[in-house]
Amino acid sequence: MTSPEFSGIGFGRIAATLPVRDMQRATDFYCAVLGFAKVFENGSPAGFMILRNGVAELHLTLQPHYDAPSFNVAHMLVDDVDAVHALCFKHGLRIIKGLQDKGYGLRAFVFEDPDGNRIDVGSPVGPV
Repeated sequence: MTSPEFSGIGFGRIAATLPVRDMQRATDFYCAVLGFAKVFENGSPAGFMILRNGVAELHLTLQPHYDAPSFNVAHMLVDDVDAVHALCFKHGLRIIKGLQDKGYGLRAFVFEDPDGNRIDVGSPVGPV
């Protein structure tokens, strides 16, 4: 149900912001392992960074005393969830929920990035 106050308002991109304790380690992980590229950096040393891979965008914010929550903080839809799962396994990342087909039409798994952020990754199963 759409609220009358918001009818006619279009929303653009919404990007996840991930807190990280070590900006260089996080950047290395998302760029080297998942293929993101740095497109913006703020501060010296960097306290905020924008990474992009195709249309996907992640914002990283430096939080040196960050304690990651025990719930998923981002969801990524990818073309090949099995390939992302294999990359995570190859790089020794902790898999929180194993790869499986879900009843809601996605093949998915959850991993922890180097800062403990839980990322849910999925691909559509069957015709979209």
